[in-house]
Amino acid sequence: MATKRYEISGEQWAKIALLVPGKPGDPGRTASDNLLFVNGCLWVLRSGAHWCDLPERYGKWKTVHRRFSRWCHAGVWERVFEALTADRDNEYLMIDSTIVRAHQQAACGKGGPRNQALGRSRGGLTTKIHMLADALGRPLRFIITPGQSGDAPQAAALLEAQSGKAVLADKAYDSGALRATIAAMGAAAVIPSNRSRKVIISHDTDAYKHRNRIERCFSKLKHFRRFATRYDRRTIHFKGFVHLAGAMLWLG
Repeated sequence: MATKRYEISGEQWAKIALLVPGKPGDPGRTASDNLLFVNGCLWVLRSGAHWCDLPERYGKWKTVHRRFSRWCHAGVWERVFEALTADRDNEYLMIDSTIVRAHQQAACGKGGPRNQALGRSRGGLTTKIHMLADALGRPLRFIITPGQSGDAPQAAALLEAQSGKAVLADKAYDSGALRATIAAMGAAAVIPSNRSRKVIISHDTDAYKHRNRIERCFSKLKHFRRFATRYDRRTIHFKGFVHLAGAMLWLG
């Protein structure tokens, strides 16, 4: 059977089938429809549509949404993503962030915006996605914060337990603390100096040219509409979609 739009191929599914719940031998009910369910989640991720508009071939939308939520809370999407990133290229590590607009339906969740990584910035109500990428521009780690959050404070968490020859970042990440963190990793900091620096610190300009790969990665991720715009009230659901989008880049 031909793969429908937004769905993954049999070859792609073979790479993740053993990473998700419901396999024979797992506790609980065996999920024979895992592929259908994942394709349903991908349809929502790529189209940006409401869950209630999910095509009937994927099953009842409320059932699919509840299961998606369970997998988010159980960290399934994140574990699948992390397993796929094992075959990384650590010559360079790159860090950057992007701001995504929050749709009005994302702003009415319980607990208020601050508890759901929503903040005010020049773009209005926004969320910021901080990302670590490998030398080939493939995502390795995500952190979700309110849109007005600074970039440099999240860098240490992105780099925690990582290794590489160099860390590439733009001048927004130029801080003494981050440079010390990178040095402790045994890596070179390829970061242009901020204008406020009294003494300019040189950087490898040839290596810095590779930083455009993380920008291209964000561009690819924003083809997934629920990555490009936040529709989810709960951060944990938005984070699930972010990791599913990241996994799809690794699946090719």
